[in-house]
Amino acid sequence: MARTALITRCGYLKLQAELDHLWRVERRETTEKVAWAASLGDRSENADYKYNKQKLRQIDKRVRFLRKRLAELKIVDYAPAQEGKVFFGATVTIENAEGQERTFSIVGPDEIYDDKSVISIDSPMARAALGKQVDDDIRVPTPTGIKEWWIADICYQLTKGA
Repeated sequence: MARTALITRCGYLKLQAELDHLWRVERRETTEKVAWAASLGDRSENADYKYNKQKLRQIDKRVRFLRKRLAELKIVDYAPAQEGKVFFGATVTIENAEGQERTFSIVGPDEIYDDKSVISIDSPMARAALGKQVDDDIRVPTPTGIKEWWIADICYQLTKGA
């Protein structure tokens, strides 16, 4: 399944900052280390050279990915018309019949890493919630069967003024 090419402005700025840091800082430092290690002579047994050459390839791979991905992404900003319904960028609180509560923000797939408080718009939970209002029921397919939740709250704190 293709990843949705939507992102919040905050998420876009984070990816742009990562790209800038990789290109302007990490790559420059690693290139200097590779040049220094190469100047020592025999590269076949030079651990510094091998390690930094591999690191440079990883940096270049990530830079290529970020440049391509940033060009594909569409920034979605908050619009007052979204208020009261679940759309991209919403922070949603759901509850089930057992009283379990869960709060998450719906963001693009490029923003979900290292953050347990967000879910991808491509996830079954987000897809089930899109377009719903407070007190609406949602049915979410899971590996253990259909789970039922109801929407307790919707806000757009992440995307307002970000």
